[in-house]
Amino acid sequence: MAGSSGQSGRQRFWRKRKGREPLNDLISQMLLAQRATEERFLQMEERRMEQEQEAEERRMRLEERRLQLDRQHELRMFTIFAQMLGMIRQGGGGDAAPPTDTNFPQEGDTVGKGVADKVQESTMGDVYNCSPYCSPYLSTRGNILSGFRGSSEEGYRAYHEDKYDEDKNPNGIINFGTSENKLCFDLMSKRLTQSDMNVIEPPLLQYPDWKGHTFLREEVARFLTYYCKSPSPLNPENVVILNGCGSLFSALAAVLCDPGDAILIATPFYGGITQSIFLYSGIKLVYVHLESKVTSPGTRPFQLTVSKLEYALQTAKEEGASVKAMILINPHNPLGDIYSAAEMMEFLEFAKRNSLHVIVDEIYMLSVFDESATFHSVLSLDKLPDPQRTHVMWGISKDFAVSGVRFGTLYSQNQDVCNGVASLCYFHGVCGPIQYKIAQLMRDRDWINQVYLRVNHSRLRAAQTYVADELRAIGVPFLNRGAGFFIWIDFRKYLRAPTFEEEVSLWRDFLDNKVLLSCGKAFECSEPGWFRIIFSDKTHRLQLGMQRIRKVLERREKELQMEERNPEEEDGKADSTDEVIYVSSHHEPSNSNLSDLILQLQNQMRSSDWLQRNTAENFAQQNPEVFQVYSKFVGKQ
Repeated sequence: MAGSSGQSGRQRFWRKRKGREPLNDLISQMLLAQRATEERFLQMEERRMEQEQEAEERRMRLEERRLQLDRQHELRMFTIFAQMLGMIRQGGGGDAAPPTDTNFPQEGDTVGKGVADKVQESTMGDVYNCSPYCSPYLSTRGNILSGFRGSSEEGYRAYHEDKYDEDKNPNGIINFGTSENKLCFDLMSKRLTQSDMNVIEPPLLQYPDWKGHTFLREEVARFLTYYCKSPSPLNPENVVILNGCGSLFSALAAVLCDPGDAILIATPFYGGITQSIFLYSGIKLVYVHLESKVTSPGTRPFQLTVSKLEYALQTAKEEGASVKAMILINPHNPLGDIYSAAEMMEFLEFAKRNSLHVIVDEIYMLSVFDESATFHSVLSLDKLPDPQRTHVMWGISKDFAVSGVRFGTLYSQNQDVCNGVASLCYFHGVCGPIQYKIAQLMRDRDWINQVYLRVNHSRLRAAQTYVADELRAIGVPFLNRGAGFFIWIDFRKYLRAPTFEEEVSLWRDFLDNKVLLSCGKAFECSEPGWFRIIFSDKTHRLQLGMQRIRKVLERREKELQMEERNPEEEDGKADSTDEVIYVSSHHEPSNSNLSDLILQLQNQMRSSDWLQRNTAENFAQQNPEVFQVYSKFVGKQ
């Protein structure tokens, strides 16, 4: 019975289990379906959120694009308005002002090609290296400022990212492009840290007269009276102090000109002037393009004459430009020219005839190292043709090798101009302790004359001689002046074509080989292929930098020799090899080709490196005509 009962229980258990299995399967399927449904729902929800996010991003992009289009439309309307206003003003009379636009001459423009009428949308001309920029957050002027790039910015930025250091970065970039005197840091650091310089008094920590502390303006007046050889003591009330000559250019442009007015300047010229007068005031420059070829009545390459000024001014007026001022740089950057007193007087008389203000930049006046050269400051002239429109600027950055100490001074007999510039000194002031140091430096005339200037001029002469000899050794033409820190070099024969694109290509070759130069376009030179090199540097950097330059030129020369050039390209190429320019300080180039050849040979033979590379036999084979001329000359000695 027991066995029968146990068997019956097992049967009942299995029947119940079989009855539950379909139910379990059903529940399992329901759970699986529910999970699949939930997962599908989550996927749909995630997709919906992604679509909403994409829609929001698309909406934001469309909104940003709409704002950009609105800004572009505003810029176009501004351009049209400027043109209309210009036509209205021009129709109102001969003395009306030109359009109040912010355009500038394009590459290749001359004074006769739309100086006042060319207007661009949201950008200036290519000549100012300004890239199009359109931000919905900026004003029209803000967009132009944001898109502005100085002519030397790219190279300067590359240099600071990879600066040469003899120990830490020997393969870095050597800077021959920035006009700084690096020869006298030892003298200046010693003088500026002496005990008489380290004074901190309450007035130096308070707001000064915005024109500058009285004690400094008095010392500047005495300093300029002495070093500019003024026939009578200069008045401290005519002195205004700002933080650098760049600020002075900017302030004078704002005070002397209205938006849309123009200033006359000869090219090539220091490119920093462009941004100095543009960034705040939007003032245009009218170019007087000078050429390397000597033409009558000139007697030297790139010579400025009154006839060239008159032609440029007249052409600009015919184009509708309102020229209010003229800039003169003496000693000149980058040419190194020193204008004679007679030349300066002619320029000033031209300005008076045309009611032009004259801004005279004399920032290199104490950096004339050629003992045979004489610098004549405008302040040394007995009687200025138009003293109320003549304004002289000077600073310590060049002459005292302290470009990082921002100090510039204006001297003008026009009190209205002084007051106008002084109003902007609120934004461009010099701190009190620095003003005190500068005053102490200026009054230490014994140290300046007996120590600093003697050593500085000696070092500048030695550095300039070294670089000039190196250029002669490789047969590169250049202008050899006796002022400033630079040599103006003719690299035209190393261009594949006479274009500014090729000039930039050569500039990049130098930069890729870790030496920074300044190309002619940065100075608005009208002839492609001219470069400025700064020689005011230590010997080891000059030697290494010149080695790198030589390497680039030798490689370029080989490439040009290997390239097949057609006759048309040859005809258009600058003939710099036939017009070698070795110009001493005040000696004009000879008109005789024979004399030029002899001078070139003599300069080359003075170089031991040239003698090592060229035996008489090799030279005779490579240059039979030159060797024959030289042999005949030697036979006559």
